[in-house]
Amino acid sequence: MNIVLQIQSLLPSFTKSEQKVAQTVLAQTEDVIYFSVLDLAEKAGVGETTVLRFCRKIGFRGYQEFKLALAQELVTPVKNLHGEVSEDDSLQTIAQKLNAANQKAIEDTTALFREDELARCVELLRNARTIHFYGAGTSAMTAQDAKYTCLRLGLRVDAFSESHLQAMAAATLGEGDVAVGLSVSGSTKDTIEALKVAREAGATVICITHYRRSPITQEADITLLTAAQEGPLQGGSLAAKIAQLHVIDVLFTALAMQIRETALLYKERTAKAVLERKY
Repeated sequence: MNIVLQIQSLLPSFTKSEQKVAQTVLAQTEDVIYFSVLDLAEKAGVGETTVLRFCRKIGFRGYQEFKLALAQELVTPVKNLHGEVSEDDSLQTIAQKLNAANQKAIEDTTALFREDELARCVELLRNARTIHFYGAGTSAMTAQDAKYTCLRLGLRVDAFSESHLQAMAAATLGEGDVAVGLSVSGSTKDTIEALKVAREAGATVICITHYRRSPITQEADITLLTAAQEGPLQGGSLAAKIAQLHVIDVLFTALAMQIRETALLYKERTAKAVLERKY
Protein backbone atom coordinates (compact mmCIF):
# COMPACT_ATOMS: atom_id res chain seq x y z
CA MET A 1 0.00 0.00 0.00
CA ASN A 2 0.99 3.63 -0.44
CA ILE A 3 1.29 4.78 3.18
CA VAL A 4 0.75 8.48 2.55
CA LEU A 5 -2.40 7.80 0.52
CA GLN A 6 -3.55 5.34 3.16
CA ILE A 7 -3.18 7.99 5.88
CA GLN A 8 -5.02 10.56 3.78
CA SER A 9 -7.89 8.18 3.11
CA LEU A 10 -8.24 7.26 6.79
CA LEU A 11 -7.89 10.81 8.09
CA PRO A 12 -11.59 11.37 8.91
CA SER A 13 -11.74 8.11 10.89
CA PHE A 14 -8.90 9.04 13.24
CA THR A 15 -9.53 10.50 16.68
CA LYS A 16 -8.51 14.13 17.17
CA SER A 17 -5.21 13.17 18.75
CA GLU A 18 -4.50 10.58 16.03
CA GLN A 19 -5.24 13.24 13.40
CA LYS A 20 -2.47 15.36 14.93
CA VAL A 21 -0.05 12.47 14.37
CA ALA A 22 -1.32 11.99 10.82
CA GLN A 23 -0.95 15.69 9.98
CA THR A 24 2.59 15.69 11.37
CA VAL A 25 3.53 12.64 9.27
CA LEU A 26 2.02 14.18 6.14
CA ALA A 27 3.74 17.53 6.72
CA GLN A 28 7.18 16.13 7.66
CA THR A 29 7.23 12.80 5.84
CA GLU A 30 10.92 12.82 4.95
CA ASP A 31 11.93 13.69 8.51
CA VAL A 32 9.69 11.15 10.24
CA ILE A 33 11.88 8.18 9.27
CA TYR A 34 14.58 9.66 11.54
CA PHE A 35 12.24 10.37 14.49
CA SER A 36 11.98 8.18 17.55
CA VAL A 37 8.45 7.42 18.73
CA LEU A 38 8.84 10.08 21.42
CA ASP A 39 10.10 12.61 18.86
CA LEU A 40 6.98 12.14 16.74
CA ALA A 41 4.73 12.28 19.81
CA GLU A 42 6.36 15.55 20.87
CA LYS A 43 6.10 17.06 17.38
CA ALA A 44 2.41 16.15 17.21
CA GLY A 45 1.70 17.24 20.77
CA VAL A 46 0.31 13.86 21.82
CA GLY A 47 1.30 10.92 23.99
CA GLU A 48 3.47 7.99 22.89
CA THR A 49 0.51 5.59 23.09
CA THR A 50 -1.38 7.72 20.55
CA VAL A 51 1.45 7.29 18.04
CA LEU A 52 1.43 3.53 18.57
CA ARG A 53 -2.36 3.41 18.20
CA PHE A 54 -2.08 5.44 14.97
CA CYS A 55 0.45 2.93 13.57
CA ARG A 56 -1.84 0.01 14.34
CA LYS A 57 -4.82 1.75 12.72
CA ILE A 58 -2.97 2.06 9.41
CA GLY A 59 -1.96 -1.60 9.45
CA PHE A 60 1.36 -1.86 11.30
CA ARG A 61 2.21 -3.77 14.46
CA GLY A 62 4.36 -0.97 15.83
CA TYR A 63 6.25 2.24 15.17
CA GLN A 64 9.49 0.67 13.89
CA GLU A 65 7.58 -1.39 11.30
CA PHE A 66 5.78 1.78 10.19
CA LYS A 67 9.08 3.69 9.82
CA LEU A 68 10.67 0.88 7.84
CA ALA A 69 7.76 0.72 5.41
CA LEU A 70 7.72 4.51 5.05
CA ALA A 71 11.46 4.59 4.32
CA GLN A 72 11.09 1.90 1.66
CA GLU A 73 8.34 3.86 -0.01
CA LEU A 74 9.75 7.34 0.39
CA VAL A 75 13.09 7.42 -1.40
CA THR A 76 15.17 5.42 -3.85
CA PRO A 77 16.88 2.29 -2.49
CA VAL A 78 20.38 3.68 -3.09
CA LYS A 79 19.77 6.84 -1.10
CA ASN A 80 17.94 4.85 1.57
CA LEU A 81 20.87 2.50 2.06
CA HIS A 82 23.77 4.91 1.74
CA GLY A 83 22.64 8.43 2.50
CA GLU A 84 23.67 10.82 -0.24
CA VAL A 85 25.53 8.28 -2.38
CA SER A 86 24.23 8.27 -5.95
CA GLU A 87 24.03 5.43 -8.49
CA ASP A 88 26.10 7.58 -10.84
CA ASP A 89 28.96 8.14 -8.38
CA SER A 90 32.39 6.73 -9.18
CA LEU A 91 34.15 4.52 -6.62
CA GLN A 92 36.37 7.43 -5.66
CA THR A 93 33.36 9.70 -5.14
CA ILE A 94 31.63 7.03 -3.04
CA ALA A 95 34.74 6.69 -0.90
CA GLN A 96 34.98 10.47 -0.46
CA LYS A 97 31.30 10.79 0.51
CA LEU A 98 31.50 7.99 3.06
CA ASN A 99 34.75 9.42 4.42
CA ALA A 100 33.03 12.77 4.92
CA ALA A 101 30.01 11.14 6.59
CA ASN A 102 32.19 9.15 8.99
CA GLN A 103 34.28 12.19 9.91
CA LYS A 104 31.13 14.22 10.46
CA ALA A 105 29.79 11.53 12.79
CA ILE A 106 32.80 12.01 15.07
CA GLU A 107 32.76 15.80 14.85
CA ASP A 108 29.04 16.05 15.57
CA THR A 109 29.24 13.55 18.44
CA THR A 110 32.07 15.56 19.99
CA ALA A 111 29.92 18.69 19.72
CA LEU A 112 27.24 16.93 21.80
CA PHE A 113 29.60 16.13 24.68
CA ARG A 114 28.91 17.73 28.03
CA GLU A 115 32.04 17.76 30.15
CA ASP A 116 30.20 17.33 33.44
CA GLU A 117 28.41 14.22 32.17
CA LEU A 118 31.62 12.72 30.77
CA ALA A 119 33.48 13.43 34.01
CA ARG A 120 30.74 11.78 36.06
CA CYS A 121 30.80 8.71 33.80
CA VAL A 122 34.58 8.40 34.08
CA GLU A 123 34.37 8.61 37.87
CA LEU A 124 31.63 5.98 38.02
CA LEU A 125 33.57 3.62 35.75
CA ARG A 126 36.76 4.16 37.71
CA ASN A 127 35.12 3.19 41.00
CA ALA A 128 32.84 0.45 39.64
CA ARG A 129 33.13 -3.02 41.15
CA THR A 130 31.81 -4.53 37.92
CA ILE A 131 30.97 -3.00 34.52
CA HIS A 132 28.48 -4.58 32.11
CA PHE A 133 27.87 -3.57 28.50
CA TYR A 134 24.57 -4.49 26.82
CA GLY A 135 23.81 -4.18 23.11
CA ALA A 136 22.10 -5.94 20.21
CA GLY A 137 23.02 -6.12 16.53
CA THR A 138 25.78 -3.67 15.63
CA SER A 139 25.67 -2.26 19.16
CA ALA A 140 26.58 -5.75 20.43
CA MET A 141 29.85 -5.49 18.52
CA THR A 142 30.51 -2.09 20.08
CA ALA A 143 29.82 -3.63 23.49
CA GLN A 144 32.46 -6.30 22.79
CA ASP A 145 34.96 -3.64 21.69
CA ALA A 146 34.30 -1.78 24.94
CA LYS A 147 34.87 -5.00 26.90
CA TYR A 148 38.27 -5.53 25.27
CA THR A 149 39.23 -1.94 26.05
CA CYS A 150 38.27 -2.35 29.70
CA LEU A 151 40.11 -5.66 30.05
CA ARG A 152 43.31 -4.02 28.88
CA LEU A 153 42.90 -1.51 31.72
CA GLY A 154 42.45 -4.23 34.32
CA LEU A 155 38.75 -3.50 34.93
CA ARG A 156 36.20 -6.16 35.90
CA VAL A 157 33.97 -6.15 32.86
CA ASP A 158 31.72 -8.23 30.64
CA ALA A 159 29.51 -7.69 27.59
CA PHE A 160 26.20 -9.40 26.75
CA SER A 161 24.06 -9.46 23.61
CA GLU A 162 21.73 -12.47 24.10
CA SER A 163 18.52 -11.38 25.81
CA HIS A 164 18.40 -14.07 28.53
CA LEU A 165 22.05 -13.59 29.40
CA GLN A 166 21.55 -9.82 29.53
CA ALA A 167 18.67 -10.19 31.98
CA MET A 168 20.43 -12.75 34.19
CA ALA A 169 23.69 -10.79 34.23
CA ALA A 170 21.87 -7.56 35.07
CA ALA A 171 20.18 -9.26 38.01
CA THR A 172 23.59 -10.05 39.53
CA LEU A 173 24.61 -6.39 39.70
CA GLY A 174 24.18 -4.17 42.73
CA GLU A 175 25.21 -0.92 44.33
CA GLY A 176 28.63 0.18 43.11
CA ASP A 177 28.25 -1.57 39.74
CA VAL A 178 27.71 0.15 36.38
CA ALA A 179 25.57 -1.04 33.45
CA VAL A 180 26.12 0.59 30.05
CA GLY A 181 23.44 0.16 27.37
CA LEU A 182 24.16 0.87 23.70
CA SER A 183 21.34 1.50 21.21
CA VAL A 184 21.37 3.93 18.29
CA SER A 185 17.57 4.00 18.10
CA GLY A 186 17.13 4.02 21.87
CA SER A 187 14.27 1.55 21.37
CA THR A 188 15.98 -1.87 21.54
CA LYS A 189 13.69 -3.80 23.86
CA ASP A 190 16.17 -6.41 25.18
CA THR A 191 18.79 -3.79 26.03
CA ILE A 192 16.23 -1.55 27.73
CA GLU A 193 14.85 -4.45 29.79
CA ALA A 194 18.37 -5.42 30.89
CA LEU A 195 19.07 -1.85 32.02
CA LYS A 196 15.79 -1.80 33.92
CA VAL A 197 16.76 -4.99 35.77
CA ALA A 198 20.23 -3.57 36.51
CA ARG A 199 18.80 -0.33 37.86
CA GLU A 200 16.29 -2.15 40.05
CA ALA A 201 19.17 -4.27 41.40
CA GLY A 202 20.95 -1.08 42.49
CA ALA A 203 23.46 -0.51 39.68
CA THR A 204 24.10 2.88 38.08
CA VAL A 205 22.94 2.97 34.45
CA ILE A 206 24.59 4.79 31.54
CA CYS A 207 23.09 4.75 28.04
CA ILE A 208 24.72 5.70 24.74
CA THR A 209 22.12 6.55 22.08
CA HIS A 210 21.25 8.93 19.27
CA TYR A 211 17.95 10.09 20.77
CA ARG A 212 17.76 11.96 24.07
CA ARG A 213 14.00 11.41 24.17
CA SER A 214 13.75 7.64 23.67
CA PRO A 215 12.72 4.69 25.86
CA ILE A 216 16.30 3.78 26.83
CA THR A 217 16.94 7.18 28.42
CA GLN A 218 14.07 6.62 30.83
CA GLU A 219 16.08 3.80 32.44
CA ALA A 220 19.38 5.70 32.53
CA ASP A 221 21.01 7.83 35.20
CA ILE A 222 23.26 9.42 32.55
CA THR A 223 22.66 9.73 28.80
CA LEU A 224 25.55 10.19 26.36
CA LEU A 225 24.49 11.14 22.84
CA THR A 226 25.89 10.15 19.47
CA ALA A 227 25.20 12.10 16.30
CA ALA A 228 25.13 9.59 13.44
CA GLN A 229 21.57 9.67 12.16
CA GLU A 230 20.21 6.46 10.61
CA GLY A 231 17.12 5.74 8.58
CA PRO A 232 15.34 2.39 9.05
CA LEU A 233 17.23 0.83 6.11
CA GLN A 234 20.59 2.13 7.31
CA GLY A 235 20.79 0.07 10.51
CA GLY A 236 24.36 -0.88 11.36
CA SER A 237 25.93 1.94 9.36
CA LEU A 238 29.63 2.50 9.91
CA ALA A 239 29.01 6.14 10.85
CA ALA A 240 26.72 5.11 13.73
CA LYS A 241 29.24 2.52 14.96
CA ILE A 242 32.11 5.01 14.71
CA ALA A 243 30.11 7.50 16.79
CA GLN A 244 29.55 4.88 19.50
CA LEU A 245 33.22 3.86 19.48
CA HIS A 246 34.25 7.50 19.72
CA VAL A 247 32.27 7.89 22.96
CA ILE A 248 33.83 4.68 24.36
CA ASP A 249 37.31 5.81 23.30
CA VAL A 250 36.96 9.20 24.99
CA LEU A 251 35.64 7.70 28.24
CA PHE A 252 38.30 5.06 28.64
CA THR A 253 41.20 7.18 27.41
CA ALA A 254 40.26 9.72 30.09
CA LEU A 255 40.00 6.89 32.63
CA ALA A 256 43.39 5.48 31.59
CA MET A 257 44.97 8.88 32.20
CA GLN A 258 43.58 8.86 35.74
CA ILE A 259 44.85 5.35 36.54
CA ARG A 260 48.01 5.62 34.44
CA GLU A 261 50.26 3.23 36.37
CA THR A 262 47.58 0.56 36.74
CA ALA A 263 46.59 0.96 33.09
CA LEU A 264 50.19 0.50 31.91
CA LEU A 265 50.61 -2.55 34.14
CA TYR A 266 47.54 -4.31 32.75
CA LYS A 267 48.27 -3.27 29.16
CA GLU A 268 51.64 -5.02 29.49
CA ARG A 269 50.09 -8.09 31.15
CA THR A 270 47.34 -8.48 28.56
CA ALA A 271 49.82 -7.96 25.71
CA LYS A 272 52.07 -10.71 27.09
CA ALA A 273 49.07 -13.02 27.61
CA VAL A 274 48.43 -13.15 23.84
CA LEU A 275 52.06 -12.87 22.69
CA GLU A 276 52.49 -16.60 22.05
CA ARG A 277 49.34 -16.63 19.89
CA LYS A 278 51.08 -14.57 17.20
CA TYR A 279 53.75 -15.69 14.72
